[in-house]
Parts: sequence; structure tokens; C-alpha cells
Amino acid sequence: MKIALDHLRTIAYLQGLDDPQLVELAQSAIWREYAPGAFIFLEGETASAIYYMDFGWIKVSKSSPDGREQILRFLGPGETFNELSVFANKNNPATAIALEAVGTWLIPKAAVQQLLVAHPHVAAHVIENIADRVIHLVSLVADLSLHSVEARVARMLLDEADEAIMKRHRWATQTELAARLGTVPDVLSRALRSMVDAKVIEMNRYEIRILDRQALERMAMIDS
Repeated sequence: MKIALDHLRTIAYLQGLDDPQLVELAQSAIWREYAPGAFIFLEGETASAIYYMDFGWIKVSKSSPDGREQILRFLGPGETFNELSVFANKNNPATAIALEAVGTWLIPKAAVQQLLVAHPHVAAHVIENIADRVIHLVSLVADLSLHSVEARVARMLLDEADEAIMKRHRWATQTELAARLGTVPDVLSRALRSMVDAKVIEMNRYEIRILDRQALERMAMIDS
């Protein structure tokens, strides 16, 4: 079983490579499957590969000594992760955990490094991709330090809603969402309930629907 070339072409920093070059990279890819709750890699381990998600969802997070978790991001099908560790030649800065059954391709670090040596123009795409990840982390830090829980919830809904609806995955419990937003489940629950009571959103087990986008933008501290 080999990763499809169409999958490799969707990876931003591989765009522009010819089929023979993509075939060579595909031949080095390794298939892995993980059960829900399985560790894909641990913080502090040597970074050995870039991962391409074929199916499933994972979370990338850091934990404090007392067990408190901060989720850095959720990742789903078609996304890649662990580039920072591979390109910076550093150990994994966070832990990746499967939220449901996951199938992912591992592109070995050595194969990626050989690609950069053989095709320097790929490095420009790599830099752009890493810059996007850094911007995401800067935004996360700003959100956690400068905005209330209500504002963070509002921003999450605005960012992730598709046509005013944010789908709720089976694993998207209050605990998981709270860890992403840097709070605890009780506080998150109160923030959501206040939005429901104000008729800004409505929610059920499967989705959260935005009823009043302008009000949500005010809560998120976004200028209309």
C-alpha cells in the first residue's frame, strides 16, 4: 500500500514537484494506524517523520506536571503535522494523541531532508508553511493571555462554523474543548449556556448553530 500521488500533491510545500520526485517520496512513506486514545508520538521524543493524515482526528497538546492539558490544535484528514520538529531538527515539542481511529502516512525525516537538498526551491514552501504554524501559535498565546473564555469560545465558533454551523465530533467533549481553550469544563459550559440563553447560538449533541453572528463577533471582540 502506497500513499497516492494526489495526496502528496495537496501538501503545500511539495507542490511544483514532478511525478518522478513524488513517486520517490511515496516509496519511502510508511503506513500506520492508531486506535482511539493511542499516542502517535510523545513530547521529547526524537522527531522521525512528517505525518500526513488519511483519516481520523488527532490532538496535539502539552501537559503540565500536575496533569493540566493545553491543546495546541486538532488535526483531521488531509492535514500534515510534525514539520516543525523535522525541519528544525529538534525533539517533538508536544504530544500527539488519536481522538478516534486514525490512519496516517509517515514520511521519514531522512527522505524529507534529501528532498530539500535535491530541490532547494521546496525550501521556500517549507518556510511559508512553518510561518503559518508560528502565526497560529502566536494567535493562540494572544487568545489565552488577552481574551476572556467567552471571547475564546466565540472566536472558535466563528473560525470553525461552516455556513453558521459547527459540527460536533464524537470526541469533542466539554473536556477536550476546554483544554483547547485554556479553561476547565465548568467554565466552558457556563460560557456556552450564556450564549444559548442570549439566543446567540443554539446547540445539541451534534452541532452548534450560530443564530446572531454580529453578537458573536462582539463577544469575540472582532470589528464587524
